[in-house]
Amino acid sequence: MATLKKDIEPDLDLVDEDEEASLPQVDETPAAGEEFAAPSGLAAGRAAILAHARHAPSAPGVYRMLDRAGEVLYVGKAKNIKKRVTAYARPTGHDTRIERMIAATVALEFVSTATETEALLLEANLIKRLRPRFNVLMRDDKSFPYILLTGDHPAPQIMKHRGARTRPGDYFGPFASAQAVHRTLTALQRAFLIRSCSDAVYESRTRPCLLHQIKRCSAPCTGEIAPADYAVLVREAKSFLSGRSQAVRQELAREMEKAAEALDFERAAAYRDRLAALSAVQAHQGINPRGVTEADVFAAHQQGGFTCIQVFFFRTGQNWGNRAYFPKADRALAAADVLASFLAQFYDDKPCPSTILISEDIPDRALLAEALTTKSGHRVEVVVPQRGEKKELVDHALANAREALGRKLAETSSQQRLLTAVAETFGLPQPPRRIEIYDNSHIQGSNAVGAMVVAGPEGFRKNQYRKFNIRTAQLTPGDDYGMMREVLTRRFKRLAGETAPSDTPPGALHVAESPLLDVMPGSLPPGDREDDEALWPDLVVIDGGPGQLAVARETLAALGLEVPLVAVAKGPERDAGNETFHMPDRASFKLPPRDPVLYFVERLRDEAHRFAVGSHRQRRRRDLREAGLKEIPGIGPMRRRALLHHFGTLKAIERASIADLAEVPGINAETARRIYDFFHDKVS
Repeated sequence: MATLKKDIEPDLDLVDEDEEASLPQVDETPAAGEEFAAPSGLAAGRAAILAHARHAPSAPGVYRMLDRAGEVLYVGKAKNIKKRVTAYARPTGHDTRIERMIAATVALEFVSTATETEALLLEANLIKRLRPRFNVLMRDDKSFPYILLTGDHPAPQIMKHRGARTRPGDYFGPFASAQAVHRTLTALQRAFLIRSCSDAVYESRTRPCLLHQIKRCSAPCTGEIAPADYAVLVREAKSFLSGRSQAVRQELAREMEKAAEALDFERAAAYRDRLAALSAVQAHQGINPRGVTEADVFAAHQQGGFTCIQVFFFRTGQNWGNRAYFPKADRALAAADVLASFLAQFYDDKPCPSTILISEDIPDRALLAEALTTKSGHRVEVVVPQRGEKKELVDHALANAREALGRKLAETSSQQRLLTAVAETFGLPQPPRRIEIYDNSHIQGSNAVGAMVVAGPEGFRKNQYRKFNIRTAQLTPGDDYGMMREVLTRRFKRLAGETAPSDTPPGALHVAESPLLDVMPGSLPPGDREDDEALWPDLVVIDGGPGQLAVARETLAALGLEVPLVAVAKGPERDAGNETFHMPDRASFKLPPRDPVLYFVERLRDEAHRFAVGSHRQRRRRDLREAGLKEIPGIGPMRRRALLHHFGTLKAIERASIADLAEVPGINAETARRIYDFFHDKVS
């Protein structure tokens, strides 16, 4: 079992040459104009490291370096924690990156593990969870979609699946994107006629749906196909997705010929269409290697101080797409070092294939393979191919990485020029790294929702979008000013609480004299601010005119804050290109019709409007679905959601028996009887 140790006594143990050579390479460059730590800072950091290293375990494990605020600076693993940590205290031999990390260190924490393999897995997990400044960080860590053939229903359903694979059935993937899954699902439905409807919809069908009419479903719900024949279709789909595509195609071709010889041309045409659909699936897969049945291919390319890692997925001998990653890493790190840290984090919460092909020979490659083997429960090879088909796959991935990084650099350069123009237009001291855009959506005050959209140098940052369900009951329906006041108050009051000292009450701060000044716009180096979830915006854009601007200004002033504000008012005809801009202490103005900044702000406003309207519609749909259950005594929001989640539709709930209703979590026999009687009394 891992044990946590925190110690503060000095130790002067020396480190051998191999340990010193394996010091971790930290991943942070100084911001423009930022000086390196003074010698006194380095001396204090070395002293703190020595003080904590005395009782560090002489065993495998993970160490964490902490700054004065208690934030984790770096997470590293070591075969011998004491030797590795003590090496940081040497007065010479460190480059400037390590010196900056040492100077900022005031404390260390240690977690010992049974083996170095466990240490590697724990290190990857902690880096993903804590996101330390000086580690290589994955920017995009979304789960991959899979295709699921369900196994808990007599007529299996084919569907897209994300997240934990807890539902019984067969999972195929991963796919690189949701678009790839949707495209493949459409072709598979045409090829195998497997149903895609939910179980609740399946049970409520009384006649075939449109998918049956357009020959994308065999309609087992209404008995248009016998259960045994449907099972054959499911078996064929599993065979195809399991890599036996050629056998499936040959079988379909034989059936088509038999039907043609028997002059059953309609049946022959159906087989012909299914063969064409299978060809469409494989055509979208690009390259399909003959000698690689299950592998992930990683290729790293560096240019201009940035790194792109391209990942290709091959399962059952088929190519399931690719994705480009741009990890945050120090510009001086070699591609192999970035790739090594990336791989450990990548498989922290994802299943491993039997083979991993990489473009660079990474440090501790054998240790990584051992760790992934232990984690996945089957043998995993990490290979740097030198010739043959596998080498061609890596070269293909490397070419894609080179092209993706070139596009990324071009987009980043264009975006930076655009942000510089934004700063000039709105009088900002520097190009904004974080822009927050706010909008509201409602219908005569009902289902009111506020939305916040975030944009930066890399475009829209969708993982930081936020929606606010309007809670104030005293608001007059349709009071846009009141909604904006509530949204901004909740957003910035929470932000002030996250960044201010815990003993300072929110609202008692002022930008000119409060500790918030340390984290206000422009005060943090770009590398530190880029991935922080609780950051101050450099610019706030409000969809509205002088009224909305005045409300926003008053709201921030009441909190003792001052943030650059601009309100965007639509033209008299509400047409794009005729917007008027309003800013505090500045006359309203318009931009030339073809000004790039005007187009940019329009995109920001339209994205905020899209997100706000989408959130409002989602909430309204939910209320409409629940409306039919609100009249039942004793059925509150939790039970309504449980019923709808279990049955899918209100009509299915109306048709359900008492026994079926009692199977819903939170519904006992008495409540099930009450629901049943309610609907049957209404019908009678």
